[in-house]
Amino acid sequence: MQAPGAGSASVVSLVLLWLLGLPWTWSAAAALGVYVGGGGWRFLRIVCKTARRDLFGLFVLIRVRLELRRHQRARHTIPRIFQVVARRQPDRLALVDAGSDVCWTFAQLDAYSNAVANLFCQLGFAPGDVVAIFLEGRPEFVGLWLGLAKVGVEAALLNVNLRREPLAFCLGTSGAKALIFGGELAAAVAEVSGQLGKSLVKFCSGELGPEGTLPDTQLLDPLLKEASTAPLAQPPDKGMDDRLFYIYTSGTTGLPKAAIVVHSRYYRIAAFGHHAYSMRVADVLYDCLPLYHTAGTVGGW
Repeated sequence: MQAPGAGSASVVSLVLLWLLGLPWTWSAAAALGVYVGGGGWRFLRIVCKTARRDLFGLFVLIRVRLELRRHQRARHTIPRIFQVVARRQPDRLALVDAGSDVCWTFAQLDAYSNAVANLFCQLGFAPGDVVAIFLEGRPEFVGLWLGLAKVGVEAALLNVNLRREPLAFCLGTSGAKALIFGGELAAAVAEVSGQLGKSLVKFCSGELGPEGTLPDTQLLDPLLKEASTAPLAQPPDKGMDDRLFYIYTSGTTGLPKAAIVVHSRYYRIAAFGHHAYSMRVADVLYDCLPLYHTAGTVGGW
C-alpha cells in the first residue's frame, strides 16, 4: 500500500531544496527519491504500464487538433469535406440500410443531398433558417441534414419517440420554418397539427397513408426527383465554427432541450473516433444507434 503523504512530502522537499539554491535538476531528483521512498513507486509503475496508451491518445488529440485548424483556416465545412471524399471514391458504399437492404454509394448520397440543397434553395430557404427532421433511421435521414447543410440551413433532429406536448415544444422552440417527417410518423404529426403555426411548411418523406392525411402537406420525394443534383453554384459562406444542426436531449428532468452542434464539433467527434480506432477505408461501421442522437449520426456516420 502506498504510504500516505508521499506526494505531499516530495513536493515540499522540492520546494525546500529549490529555496536553498540547489539546481532544479538536483531538487527534482531529490523529490523523486522522496516520492518513491514514500511508496509512490506504484504510481510510477502505473504510468509506465499505461504510457503507450496515453501517448497514443495524446498523438490522436494533437492530430485531430492540427487537422481541424487546417480546415478552419481554409473555411471548410462538413459538406465540403464530404464532397471531397465523394469525388475521390464515388462508387464506394456510403450507407447500407440493413432493414431494407438499400445501399447508397457516395455518389448517390452526394446527388441526393445536392437535390435537397437545390430544392430548398429554390423554395426560398436561406442560411440560418431551421428545418426540423422527424424521420426514422434510413439513408434519407443523412441525405436530408447533409443537403440542408449544403445550403446553410440548420436541421433540428427530433426524437422519433416524441409525441404531443414534447413534440410541439421542440418544433416551437427550434424556430423551424419547415418540418420533414416520415410517412410512418404522420399520425404523430397529426396529433400536434393544431399547435403548429400556419406558416410551418410540411413535407412528407415516403408514403403518406390515408390515415395520416394532413392538410397543406407536400410529398417530398417527387419534388426531389425534379430538383437538380448538381452542386450549388454559390455555396453559403460558412465555416467550421458555424452551426450545423441541433440535437435534443432526452428530457430526463423536463422537456427536451436543444444542443447546438457546430461543424467543428462534428469533425472533432468523428475524427477522434476514426483515428482512435485506427479505422481504414475498407472498414464497415455497424450503427445500431438512433440517428437523432450524437453517437448515432456523428460517431456512426
